[in-house]
Amino acid sequence: MDPLDAARFSLADFHVSDTDDPLVPPADFTEWRKASTWGTSMYERSLLGGAVPRTSVEAEGLRRNVINLASYNYLGMTKHPETTAAAKAAIDAYGTGACGSPILSGMTDLHRGLEKQIATFLGRENAMLFNSGFGGALGALEAILRKGDIAIVDNKAHLCIVDGAKLSGAQLLMFDHNKAEALDTILKKTTGKRRIVVVEGIYSMDGDVADLPAILEVTERHGVGLMIDEAHSILTMGATGQGVGEHFGVEQRIALKYATFSKAFAATGSFVSGKTNLLDYMRYYANPYGFSCALPPSVVASASKALEVATRDDVLRKRLWENSTYFRRQLVGLGLDIGESTTQVVPIVIGPNRPMLYMLSYAMLAKGLFMAPVDFPSVPEEQVRFRCSVTAAHTRADLDEALNIIESTIVRALKGTNKLRPADEARAAAATVAAHPGS
Repeated sequence: MDPLDAARFSLADFHVSDTDDPLVPPADFTEWRKASTWGTSMYERSLLGGAVPRTSVEAEGLRRNVINLASYNYLGMTKHPETTAAAKAAIDAYGTGACGSPILSGMTDLHRGLEKQIATFLGRENAMLFNSGFGGALGALEAILRKGDIAIVDNKAHLCIVDGAKLSGAQLLMFDHNKAEALDTILKKTTGKRRIVVVEGIYSMDGDVADLPAILEVTERHGVGLMIDEAHSILTMGATGQGVGEHFGVEQRIALKYATFSKAFAATGSFVSGKTNLLDYMRYYANPYGFSCALPPSVVASASKALEVATRDDVLRKRLWENSTYFRRQLVGLGLDIGESTTQVVPIVIGPNRPMLYMLSYAMLAKGLFMAPVDFPSVPEEQVRFRCSVTAAHTRADLDEALNIIESTIVRALKGTNKLRPADEARAAAATVAAHPGS
């Protein structure tokens, strides 16, 4: 199989194996994997420095200095002097690991302190910590849903939500993205069942925001609770950083809130927050909680300090909003398709040309720009894209250099296609780009 032929296939083509032994992968997958190394090598890059705006990656055995637009370090906390000092102090005081599950081996006072800190910050009764972002959402849904229940999920929600609903044994129903009327239709048809509705705050592949006022009007009219995944919006949206719920003034109408520490907190793990009696139940039925080791104390300490720094004032959030608004306006002014993004998560939609996606990845890396290529089945086949993550730590010089590289690669490659707006239309569209919804 030559590389051009390999470009016709994606991971979706090899999910069902035709081998007799589950320990032997499909032969055609192995052949495709070898032939498509030119594309797949863009993933799992080895960073030779921190997840900061200017870093280095290993590519083809060489060290390349790059502008990093692939990191979720939204507030620049990963090397903030206060968060790193807190992590170092926790290692000295508590050691490197928790060395057991919370249920059997307990947890440190740092863990309990972070739970209380989060609950107080969000104005909720309680919070519980998970050692994984994916495991937190999966475990929360696995804990509260049973066979015969129904999980009604936005069709662009993260896979951890989908897998959690499936693992619980509940029926999974998807409604059209951000369409309250589609949700209403499903709720009308499922009367009499135990149900929960699940949405994201900021959608991770599109950068748009959940229409919470409309969605809550529907769920409350039907008497159904809402769970929100604020992974990309915690600390980045709302007047104090509580997220999309705070932005819309509906925070206390959300029954269960989930978010990760791996993005704006620059740590790892996740939490859910809600009523104490519900969380007490979840601690015993969320298997990723009860059967996993608790978070390392150093991670807990750094997350706690990140929350303190981020809520001290709104300086970092405002810088993030200014940077993301500037970057989106410039991309639209270049004629590029950024979809419905209004946040720091900014897609650059290429279209159906998958070989171009990877060729452009190499071209940008060679010029010093590291961005994440996102292929099918993570996004629709006709909408493969780059996903840019803008942070408060990026300087205007960082963003301008990145934009120059994007113009000399992506814009040049898309000239003459319907994925690039004419210059006059692009300038007019740029003038209408809305500020980040957190501002």
